[in-house]
Amino acid sequence: MAGREDIVLVSAVRTPFSRFDTPMADIPSIDLGVMVMQEAIRRAGVNPADVDEVNYGSCIPAEVALETDVPARQATLLAGFPAENISLTLDRACCSSLTTLRLCMLAIRAGEAAVALSVGSENMPRTPHLAPGLRQGTRLGHIRLIDCLFELGYTAKGFNPVAIDAGEMALENGVTREMQDAWALRSQTLCATAYAAGKFRLGEELMPVVIPRKRGNPIVIEKDESPRETTMEALAKLKPIYGSPTVTAGNAGASAILCMTRTEADRRGLAPLATVVCAVASAAAPREIAQIPAYTIRKALERAGMTIDGMDLIEINEAFAAMPLVSTKILAGGDEGRWKALQERTNVNGGAIAIGHPVGASAGRIAMTLAYELRRRGGGVGVAAICGGLAQGEAVILKV
Repeated sequence: MAGREDIVLVSAVRTPFSRFDTPMADIPSIDLGVMVMQEAIRRAGVNPADVDEVNYGSCIPAEVALETDVPARQATLLAGFPAENISLTLDRACCSSLTTLRLCMLAIRAGEAAVALSVGSENMPRTPHLAPGLRQGTRLGHIRLIDCLFELGYTAKGFNPVAIDAGEMALENGVTREMQDAWALRSQTLCATAYAAGKFRLGEELMPVVIPRKRGNPIVIEKDESPRETTMEALAKLKPIYGSPTVTAGNAGASAILCMTRTEADRRGLAPLATVVCAVASAAAPREIAQIPAYTIRKALERAGMTIDGMDLIEINEAFAAMPLVSTKILAGGDEGRWKALQERTNVNGGAIAIGHPVGASAGRIAMTLAYELRRRGGGVGVAAICGGLAQGEAVILKV
């Protein structure tokens, strides 16, 4: 029987995820955050003043630095929330917008909040180049610019680019380049099928982004821009990036999830989208980034007293194809038949390879994608997990 103090998701929405070369590339991530925050509470009929806490994930600080460095506070105020609202900006790499959901849950369980909003927003194409030392002035000579998106800056402190670690761990786990290409093709194909079936539609997971223009009608973006047709032959020709042995070649977008207890939802007359069974975080040695979703899912399952075979659906963010392939193989215990069965239940509508991966928003995206698909199937239980830079992990188990 459902517990009255279970934490439930009552609203979940995201913008379309864009490519680098589209009109969304010029929208500050704070403004994208405002859009999903307003839409999430509008759908639930919740007054901004009733939201006790906003936790906001963003992990490309150079982009939000263009508007200083308090995106949660700025977005909260710009979205029309009262000045008394409590907000927090956090960066846990790609895990951020599931970390924000976990913090919302902790605030509710601690009695610090009745209603909390989890947000993630990123606009990677808008990230500026950096000119270190320019403030001190230069004499004769060229100015050096740094692209902090290149290798995500990890080499500056002696770490490998995540593509190298993911590629090496894939090979060590018997996941070849050809297998990763096949998964990438699967992601594109399943995403196209999901769109054709009307699964990614406005009013559910998606909301439109409307971009005014000085002349002519506004630009309206209503679907993800990254899905594309491809073939195994075309994928095989792509060169691995950053010296990775297998991984081949950001996005803009935002996501928001409104949560509260079941008692609070009943009081407001809201039908829950999903119940949170548990949410956990983990971390491992940096080079184990392709494996960390498996470790985090195991931790969540152990805490919930469940098994991976009992999950109707699995979402593992496709930072690279290595992540779902390596992690499902680990979860299958190396059993080939079990591994194939887990793959068939993983990312059934495609994943980030097709949809896009605006890093601060992606964790929230996989959670809501899971919830909406479980609801379409008439209910069930599933787990969503994501890796973050240098092998951090977040996972959430949802029941519908």
